[in-house]
Amino acid sequence: MEIDYRVRRELLEKYSGARPLPKKLRYYVKVFLWESTIGASYAAKRTLDVIAALILILLLSPLLIAVALLIYIDEPGPVLFVQKRVGKNGRHFDFIKFRSMVLNAEALKEDLIDQNESADGVIFKIKEDPRITGIGRFIRRYSIDELPQLFNVLKGDMSLVGPRPPVPAEVAQYTLEDRKRLHVIPGITGIWQVSGRSDIPFRQQVQLDLEYIRSRGLLADVMILLKTIPAVLLGRGAY
Repeated sequence: MEIDYRVRRELLEKYSGARPLPKKLRYYVKVFLWESTIGASYAAKRTLDVIAALILILLLSPLLIAVALLIYIDEPGPVLFVQKRVGKNGRHFDFIKFRSMVLNAEALKEDLIDQNESADGVIFKIKEDPRITGIGRFIRRYSIDELPQLFNVLKGDMSLVGPRPPVPAEVAQYTLEDRKRLHVIPGITGIWQVSGRSDIPFRQQVQLDLEYIRSRGLLADVMILLKTIPAVLLGRGAY
């Protein structure tokens, strides 16, 4: 004869001497355990970011200085390009990269809008962008222009791995699904950057980023960082 569930629970409480936690307390315990897990994961990721960024800045400092000089020689002016980007939870921050375009590139963009090769229309991409300088084309192909973002990582605005931070104008065109990309800290490299870079349409970029967010972890970050090396060296999809 099968014993009713309630009867079994009462017997268990009676003879085990243990009473179940109140429902509200069980809820707080679950929340505490979840937040502790998330906090530990974030701490590990942040530790990896800071240590790796410091090591890379130290090792690559001769390259950073050389590229800065070449940019200035090619076209005198600021060697860094600073732009407002949207980070985690919609917070704006100053995004840093080596300048790879002419000084008035933003003003010239308006004249090139109709040549946008992004099928989805949210982002702006042209393979043969006339605004790119001679040295700019080289450093963009091998993602050298992105190296100053290591300082963004040290500041905590960015991570080594994560969705790329968009400009505010792009976020204004986001759907609710697209905005899920803003739930995490943006990164220098990510899952779609090692899967084809600019050759991947915007909608597919979003889906890959959401896939990363759902399954992210320290091991996944390390794997993406390792895949970034051949992706950069081959330069496929970079423009």
